[in-house]
Amino acid sequence: MNLPVLAGTLSTVLFALGLLPMLLKAVRTRDLASYSLSSLVLSNVANAVHSVYVFHLPAGPIWLLHALYVLASALMLVWWLRYQAERCGPEPRRPRSDRDGSLNKPIAVEQEALQ
Repeated sequence: MNLPVLAGTLSTVLFALGLLPMLLKAVRTRDLASYSLSSLVLSNVANAVHSVYVFHLPAGPIWLLHALYVLASALMLVWWLRYQAERCGPEPRRPRSDRDGSLNKPIAVEQEALQ
């Protein structure tokens, strides 16, 4: 293995190790509030465009490195959308009011108030 390929392989491994804590924390905590949707979308678009360049290069460590970036960016975007939907969820239901404007109360509560 020549020096440039060895350097590319080593840097790919190091960059992958650098991505792991971010991905593990994101999946463990489900807290991606510090990431903006526009940044994640832009990263995914940039990775798609950059793929045209990278995959026209001879196969090598750069392919693996770029594939890891594509995977990490895609996962972060999917998780951001999923966890955002879970956090927001459906809107809480509000109690209906009777015709006279009072809130519906259980019968036992109304009876206690009358006594």
